[in-house]
Amino acid sequence: MPASPGRRTSARRVMLFTLIAQCALCATASVQGAAAQTRSPFSVEDILSPGFPFELIAASGTDRIAWIEYERGMRNVWTATAPQYEPTRVTAYLDDDGHDLSGLQISADGSVLAFLRGHEPNRDGWVANPSSDPRGAERAVWAVSSAGGRAWRVVEARSFALSPDGRWVAYVRDGQIHRAPVNPGLESADRVDAPLFRAFGNNGSPVWSPDGRRIAFVSERGDHSFIGVYNTQRPRISYLAPGVDRDQSPSWSQDGRSIAFIRRPGLPFGASAQRGDAPDSVFPPGMLESRFAGGHTFTIHVADVETGEGREVWRNAPDDQRFAEVRRIHLAGDHVVFEAEPGDWRHWFSISIHEPTARPVQLTPGEGFVEAVSLSSDGRWLYYAANMGDIDRRDLWRVRTGGGRPEQLTRGDAVEHYPAVLASGRHIALLHASAARPLSVAVMNADGGEPRVITTLPPAFPLARHVEPVNVTITAADGVQTNNQLFLPPDPGSGERRPALIFIHGGSRRQMLLGYHYMHFYHMAYAMNQYFANRGYVVLSINYRSGIGYGRAFRTAPEVGGRGNAEYRDVIAAGRWLQGRADVDPGRVGVWGLSYGGVLTAQALARNSDVFAAGVDIAGVHLWGNSIDPDAVSFRSSVIAEVQNWKSPVLLIHGDDDRNVSFSQTVGLVQLLRAHDVPHELIVFPDDVHDFLLHSRWLTSFHATEDFFQRTLIRGQPVRVDGSARGGR
Repeated sequence: MPASPGRRTSARRVMLFTLIAQCALCATASVQGAAAQTRSPFSVEDILSPGFPFELIAASGTDRIAWIEYERGMRNVWTATAPQYEPTRVTAYLDDDGHDLSGLQISADGSVLAFLRGHEPNRDGWVANPSSDPRGAERAVWAVSSAGGRAWRVVEARSFALSPDGRWVAYVRDGQIHRAPVNPGLESADRVDAPLFRAFGNNGSPVWSPDGRRIAFVSERGDHSFIGVYNTQRPRISYLAPGVDRDQSPSWSQDGRSIAFIRRPGLPFGASAQRGDAPDSVFPPGMLESRFAGGHTFTIHVADVETGEGREVWRNAPDDQRFAEVRRIHLAGDHVVFEAEPGDWRHWFSISIHEPTARPVQLTPGEGFVEAVSLSSDGRWLYYAANMGDIDRRDLWRVRTGGGRPEQLTRGDAVEHYPAVLASGRHIALLHASAARPLSVAVMNADGGEPRVITTLPPAFPLARHVEPVNVTITAADGVQTNNQLFLPPDPGSGERRPALIFIHGGSRRQMLLGYHYMHFYHMAYAMNQYFANRGYVVLSINYRSGIGYGRAFRTAPEVGGRGNAEYRDVIAAGRWLQGRADVDPGRVGVWGLSYGGVLTAQALARNSDVFAAGVDIAGVHLWGNSIDPDAVSFRSSVIAEVQNWKSPVLLIHGDDDRNVSFSQTVGLVQLLRAHDVPHELIVFPDDVHDFLLHSRWLTSFHATEDFFQRTLIRGQPVRVDGSARGGR
């Protein structure tokens, strides 16, 4: 019997409801699948997979940029040119071999790129050899064409200056200026083993003129120094307005006719200079200026290169210490611009070279400091990165070098840094990062706008898995307030108490940001903070007193380091702040850091094992100074003064060719930990430096750090007290 219309309608409704339910289930399953994919674990290798760009530069005669990129231990030179700025790798160093790259320079026409390959030698002249290559290692100038092809070795040198035409490099050896051809096949007759010229004194700091025909240099003569100029076409040396003072920091004008330089009082009656600018112990600090120089600290001079005649364009007022520490200047058109810190913030100033009675004009006003600058090719604009208006990030600004109202070029929640003005003046290149995007190369209009990122991310990078850190302020027991970044797990749960980690930066002249950092280790540390948050830890990255970014008073806080260890008050305040959070298990707070961060990690474990349950100390200092007198302030400020109270387990990691922190700091601490039965583990990297040169060792360190905290804070497993080494390949 056929169904009635009512029954057919009812059946259709059932079928419709069933279909809707099935679709809903499918949609739910799809959403759950996407959520599961979003929450799927990512590895340390994944979050450290992007290339890290640094040393971004621009050619002076064409719109081409270049930079060095560190990608999983492979260090290579990259370049891009207008109008598309498509990144191109021009070197082929495709191994994690530990050979450092630095000092990137580019010829005016952008055709030649030169750089240093090999780490900075230590005080004994030993170049780091982290791979333990039996052939040893060297530090040398290398070059490559921006059009591609194989890179070639130019000459062994610690530093160098590339001539604007890309034909020569000038470098210093044994106190004399040398010159080597970039292309030895074209300039085979030049003797690179002999000085370009010989001059009395200790000569260094070579600076090429814009046309490449002359080299300015500083000739140190013990109690005084001159600015010398060597003419490569008519071989002769001239000195600019020679006197009895210490002349430094030569800067060429855009037309190559003039040089500006800093003049400081000479060192009287047998005093000698150390590293060219400081008196030795014959005279106490300040006595030279106050007693022998009428209180004057420095003047700025401009000299005519052809005649050698110079004139003073500005003199610091007697006993005015606000500008006493100026170290670098630039001659930009009709003005000399320089960096100084007359108040609580480091800024840039300008002086007209045509008005001898003029006072410095502040170019970069505001509550914040300037960290990186770039001048336009015509010298009319100063571009700078600063934290005015956003204390825990960086933005770009520009201002006319003659003075005027600064223009803010970038805004928002990103970190924009290291501007490089293109030759045409129409665009600037920059390094750009955010809370989720690692440091990247970008290009933007010179008058502002949205930066266009030109570098790409590898597929494995967990861009969507990042959490947004927030700034939290914490006040120490003595009233000092610090800015810190809090990373919460993406799935905090309901009423669940989590383990917590504190990351402590090194330096101490550093600042962690609300986004990826512009320095390599802190870039990795920020990534690891994200990694740990995704593993369920509540993570706090702290900016303790004596760091940068918050003014001179904060940076020069009293009684820090070996003078009283006052910065530890910020660490213990952060630890107790975490313990007081409802989402933190107060018995599972860990701490880790490198260098000064290692110092404070060890301090936390030795002084407050009741707060800090475990820690990872990478290349930390454990004894300030050399005194082990229990009454000495430096000893009482040190880790070892409290080692008898140390109960919490620690993982120690150190490279034994460390040039920043002596390996003996870890050697000595381990003996004390053994003597006091403190549970500890140890990883030693033979032949590596403070900031490990092999990427594989960073992976080893970070995996070991995670494993250590998993065992101590999550699973509650004991750590042996015999300090067994875990290997450091």
